[in-house]
Amino acid sequence: MSFVKGLRCRECGRDYPAKALFVCEYCFGSLEVDYDYEGIRARLTRSLIESRAKSIWRYRELLPIDGEPTVGFHTGMTPFFRARALAEALGVKELYIKDDSVCHPTLSFKDRVVSVALSRARELGFDTAACASTGNLANAVSALSAQSGFKRVIFIPADLEMGKVVGSLIFSPRLVAVEGNYDEVNRLCAEIAAKYRWAFVNINIRPYYAEGSKTYGFEIAEQMGWKAPRHIVVPAASGSLLVKIWKGLKEFHKLGLIPKPETKLYAAQAKGCSPIVTAIEEGSEIIKPVKPKTIAKSLAIGNPADGYYAADAIRETKGWGAAVSDEEIVEAMKLLGATEGIFTETAGGVTLAAARRLIQEKRIPRDESIVVSITGHGLKTQEAVVDHIGKPIKIKPTLSSFEEAVSGKLS
Repeated sequence: MSFVKGLRCRECGRDYPAKALFVCEYCFGSLEVDYDYEGIRARLTRSLIESRAKSIWRYRELLPIDGEPTVGFHTGMTPFFRARALAEALGVKELYIKDDSVCHPTLSFKDRVVSVALSRARELGFDTAACASTGNLANAVSALSAQSGFKRVIFIPADLEMGKVVGSLIFSPRLVAVEGNYDEVNRLCAEIAAKYRWAFVNINIRPYYAEGSKTYGFEIAEQMGWKAPRHIVVPAASGSLLVKIWKGLKEFHKLGLIPKPETKLYAAQAKGCSPIVTAIEEGSEIIKPVKPKTIAKSLAIGNPADGYYAADAIRETKGWGAAVSDEEIVEAMKLLGATEGIFTETAGGVTLAAARRLIQEKRIPRDESIVVSITGHGLKTQEAVVDHIGKPIKIKPTLSSFEEAVSGKLS
């Protein structure tokens, strides 16, 4: 049973059929999925959700497919836990981590959005999946397309981290490295999508793809005991994850699954690419494009597609944003590893560094519930920290060598 009514323009409100469309032909606004919430409310309960398999599809009624899901049966329901050691280090009372660095199958939250996009693409009759990516999306489209039988063509900036390049090539896609930044790659892909009948998950299938991010917010609310936290810090590239977390929390409230959320949302960006945070700080509704220059390549989108909507969600929730330096990013990655045993990629370093800054600036109170969003694994971005974490101690295979080099330093 499908509860999808169609697509609706986010600007002028015009309705469209649930096809491979993403731009309003009247005002050029972006389209998003519209649901029959009355029908969903009559069916979806906490107990029904809890009885289902632990994947994103436990929220099936709130995701944009007509039939049964065909991709991502093991994606989602990632760890959510109270981070006591990190809370002590930051001087706060109640800190949680939502850890998508172990999301199946490619260790980032992009597995969520791709699972939804490909399930819908199959219903729409596509046999080839494609994307423009800063890395994690390339991995997810490559892996999940291979798993579900799609042909796959992936476009990336040519200077991407090797871990993410290998993490795509292992799944045998056609991987195209473009000599340009992400925004240039994305513009090229928009032209290609207009000519070839391929399911570009973040272009012509974007309305469906973006809905997968809601599951990150759904899981936070469910794992907190069916309530929303007071503060969520979210890494912002296109801005879509932040927007959809907020949409997901509002949907849960509309359906009577959680009390009214009093959550404040915060955008985390790198100083070398912070158009959303800049707009928030300047009180501007205009997202000014920038040329990215940061080690956080997965967040290096200078002209974010959902930047306006992310800034709007932040203002609606009375949140804020923070842009952090490359040095702060590395230090935060090391701090997370040393306190909670999580190796996050640079985007996670951005998020934790931004959370620390917001706490220090008293934007986030120290005595309220805070969620830090960790969205990808550090094995993908080892270059960022390899020169900042020390070296192994070399010894000979003898006890005396060990004691001379190590033993005294352990006491």
